[in-house]
Amino acid sequence: MIIAYDTEFLEDGKTIGLISIGMVAEDGREYYAVNSDAPWDQIRKHDWLLRNVVPSLPVTSRKSLDSYVANHPNSYPRPSVGCVGPDLNDTRVKPHWVIANEVRDFILTEPDPQLWAWYAAYDHVALCQLWGTMMQLPKGVPMWTNDLKQEAERLGNPELPPLPGATEHNALDDAREVMQRLRWLRERGDA
Repeated sequence: MIIAYDTEFLEDGKTIGLISIGMVAEDGREYYAVNSDAPWDQIRKHDWLLRNVVPSLPVTSRKSLDSYVANHPNSYPRPSVGCVGPDLNDTRVKPHWVIANEVRDFILTEPDPQLWAWYAAYDHVALCQLWGTMMQLPKGVPMWTNDLKQEAERLGNPELPPLPGATEHNALDDAREVMQRLRWLRERGDA
């Protein structure tokens, strides 16, 4: 069973804090969650995340965020504490431990899952850290993720089709695009 996935995260050179995760299984199942336990105070200070990732998330005070994004980078006061955080009334916003359990169950629905991601290194670390260290991975969850970018490079780097209508840096849309691109390579007989 192939599972394509993507994560959005805050990375500071020492740790990778999960913001959201999207997963698409080849049988059509999908999973998406936003981490209510993410370091939201640090995310609010990160211009790139505020402009590229947070707008696709279910957050509070969309007006404050939209005002910030409409202005030149770093020139408008950042949204204040409590203004841009996860919308806890949205069912996709969940505590870290719930996401860990649901992702485990999603992956282990079928035996021998294969994980695929685009530029997969950080995604795999973010995935593994749902449960702690690599040694704490649930039995059956793969210890590696296949990298679709690496596979495309191996195949001569063909121009891969984008997913029409997708929101860039939305973990679920990005996971859908990984699955679509993997299928496209396989239909061509490349992968």
